[in-house]
Amino acid sequence: MLIVTTETITGKELQTLGLVSGSTIQAKHMFSDMGQSFKNMVGGELKSYTDMMNKSRDIATNRMVDNARQMGADAIVSVRFGTSSITQGAAEVLAYGTAVKFV
Repeated sequence: MLIVTTETITGKELQTLGLVSGSTIQAKHMFSDMGQSFKNMVGGELKSYTDMMNKSRDIATNRMVDNARQMGADAIVSVRFGTSSITQGAAEVLAYGTAVKFV
């Protein structure tokens, strides 16, 4: 499955199938969260949170791709990501785009 952030794919004529999306909500383990709080005092990358968000993006992207495959898509164009805080210590990651078929 080809996934791009552009509206077109060079050399391809596209038939629009529709909106596809995938999301996940992740929360940090309480003890990891405490460790990150100490790191926040001295500065630097919060690696545990970076890892959590990378994993969340992968899950959301895979769910979006599964949605597109169910529609018979060859690619997803105009892909975007969004995040939002759901509650303290939990965040949603959303991946969305337009499923297309090559003509």
